[in-house]
Amino acid sequence: MLLGIDTSGAVSTAVARGELTGPAPEILQVRSDERSRHHDEVLLDLIEETLQAAGVERGDLTGLVVGRGPGPFTGLRVGLVSARSIAAVLGVALHGLSSLDALAHQALAALDAAGDERTATGPVTVGVALDARRREVYHARYRREVSGEVIRTAEPAVHTPADVAAELTACDVLVGSGTGLYPELLPATMDLVHVDAGHLILAAAALSARGEDLSSTEPMYLREPDAAKPTARKSALGC
Repeated sequence: MLLGIDTSGAVSTAVARGELTGPAPEILQVRSDERSRHHDEVLLDLIEETLQAAGVERGDLTGLVVGRGPGPFTGLRVGLVSARSIAAVLGVALHGLSSLDALAHQALAALDAAGDERTATGPVTVGVALDARRREVYHARYRREVSGEVIRTAEPAVHTPADVAAELTACDVLVGSGTGLYPELLPATMDLVHVDAGHLILAAAALSARGEDLSSTEPMYLREPDAAKPTARKSALGC
């Protein structure tokens, strides 16, 4: 049994039957809370709710998958610290991957479910843009080959929407919370805003099957946190 956790934007948790190796895991339950500033208040309750809905006890878990972001410092840290703590207490493996990878997997799955003809006629490209605040977006680009292999063609980065509009809108599919904030520059091609933790697990399984190393759970902040330590200590006189 696998538990998936992503707090890169909204909070999402999922429980799946199976492992990252072998047949694709079966997603049993997914729960999400789209409030972007209450991660510490909702995550643990959401995990318990998802486990109960799936009929799974914590002791049944054999692994965890966590989204590494990119995302805001505080929210991302809540998810990563919680995942590390649960994995350590249970003594199970913890796997990490970019949340952008998961949203790209989600977009491609939606195309397949809709029977989009592009999935059968050639490679499909996906752009992902997440809200990075400060009038910027976290972004990455992907291409799925006819063979089914998904390749990241542009690594995760953070820029203004204007700086990356041409590259992202050239993709067949463009998704993510950044599209809703900057629709003139980054018009969405489907309504996918936040990461679904079920697709986080499935994306991790696909990457693991390809031999990718998912052992790192270091956060992908891509820039310094908003709250920084002062560089110099001021005196009482303000000098």
